[in-house]
Amino acid sequence: MGFTYVRVRVYNPVDMSRHAVVDLLVDTGAIFTSIPRDVLERLGLKPLDRRKLKVYGGAVVERDVGVAVVEYEGRRIGVPVVFGEPGDVPVLGATSLEALGYQVDPVTRRLKPVELLMV
Repeated sequence: MGFTYVRVRVYNPVDMSRHAVVDLLVDTGAIFTSIPRDVLERLGLKPLDRRKLKVYGGAVVERDVGVAVVEYEGRRIGVPVVFGEPGDVPVLGATSLEALGYQVDPVTRRLKPVELLMV
């Protein structure tokens, strides 16, 4: 299997006129979406908390987390985001993927809409 990348628009939820376009690796094994800190700071976003997160290989790192609005193919939703540090791979995690209403098609390696359930 290969990798799936998507181009998303990230917004400041308080001022939606502030936005940036970011290319992200879709990572269904990651809970959170990680966006480079400099992008989030340019949008005027501030961290709300600091969390310990396990990364590939089992190491634990600490990262700031906050909230942003992410848009893909016209769908927008507020999601938790990690303030990515240099060397961190920018990813679209499972929380954002599911909140946007998409899943990865394993054959085409593209995102496809899914039926959203309220149960």
